Amino acid sequence: MNRRRLLHHRVDGPHDAPVLVLGPSLGTSLAVWAPQLPGLARRHRTVRWDLPGHGGSPASLLGPDATVDDLAGLVLDLADSLGAERFAYAGISLGGAIGTHLAARHPERVTSLALICSAARFGTPPAWHERGRLVREKGIAALAASAPDRWFTPAFRQTAAAEALIQDHRSVDPGGYAACCHALAAVDLRDALPRITAPTLIVAGRADRAVPPDRTRELADGIADSTLVVLPRAAHLATVEQPQAVLAALHHHFAGAPEHPGAGEAMRRAVLGDDHVDRAAAATTAFTAPFQDFITHYAWGGIWTRPGLDLRTRSCITLTALVAGGRHEELALHVRAALRNGLTPEEISEVLLQTAVYCGVPAANAAFAVARRVVEG
Repeated sequence: MNRRRLLHHRVDGPHDAPVLVLGPSLGTSLAVWAPQLPGLARRHRTVRWDLPGHGGSPASLLGPDATVDDLAGLVLDLADSLGAERFAYAGISLGGAIGTHLAARHPERVTSLALICSAARFGTPPAWHERGRLVREKGIAALAASAPDRWFTPAFRQTAAAEALIQDHRSVDPGGYAACCHALAAVDLRDALPRITAPTLIVAGRADRAVPPDRTRELADGIADSTLVVLPRAAHLATVEQPQAVLAALHHHFAGAPEHPGAGEAMRRAVLGDDHVDRAAAATTAFTAPFQDFITHYAWGGIWTRPGLDLRTRSCITLTALVAGGRHEELALHVRAALRNGLTPEEISEVLLQTAVYCGVPAANAAFAVARRVVEG
């Protein structure tokens, strides 16, 4: 019997770690997950893959009348080939819809779910059929020119990271792209949402024009065990535009219970950054090691990983506590962390302004000076 061809994919991380499958959005390749890969691959066996006709996956994997069920079947074939009976899943846009379908139709396979800038339904069927027709007749260049407006905020469109993704877009096979458009035209997963039992993280970009936050909120309303995070200064490809905030949210979601091995270190690195954690580790002595273990296990593994508050809220609380205590060195560290967690400078300013009422004007004045050096420096 001929073996079925698989989606092009790359596997990273420890072979014996829990499997995390990462699905891309339409028009991109597995490179769309590159900013999060180093952090995620520390604690997961990550599996990134390309849609048919995208990256290294042949367009022939998908017929012209494709459905999201066909795409989900390709993902299951890939998971089976890797021996991954159960896996966590994170997907962007169309990749997220595939994950939603998998979690609803194959709940025994999906342990945890993250949906990034995704929806239960996308636009209207006629619009998707028209886009597919346009690509088949005029090629992918007809859409690549407008991709920056759909994918990024104005401030991000001229960056090297944005240009790299546009180059990826230009290399997509028109037939594969059109087949994915056909699948998207028929996507309406609203009735399936109540069947999803996997814990679900939902991330929206506040400036997302392709999937506005109200469409993303529809997922949160329909999935019982879900958490919604809305990122400012992010449009459709939030993994690239707000990479650290997305990584922190994913760590927070996939870390699980506090006793999960490595959950504390993973969260600490996601929020404070690798450089800070590496410096702290290098400076650890036999005398300070118990305290470092305490911080990692209890503060980062026991509190920051709890599901009751999102990371943006935890950053607001932490900033307030540090202002009240006059802990200026820690305050600078956590202003940087707040930015990584998706707070804007304007939101940080609002937090500090409110501390003037409850912590005192001198305390807030000192805090503004510290935060200004971080934000403007």
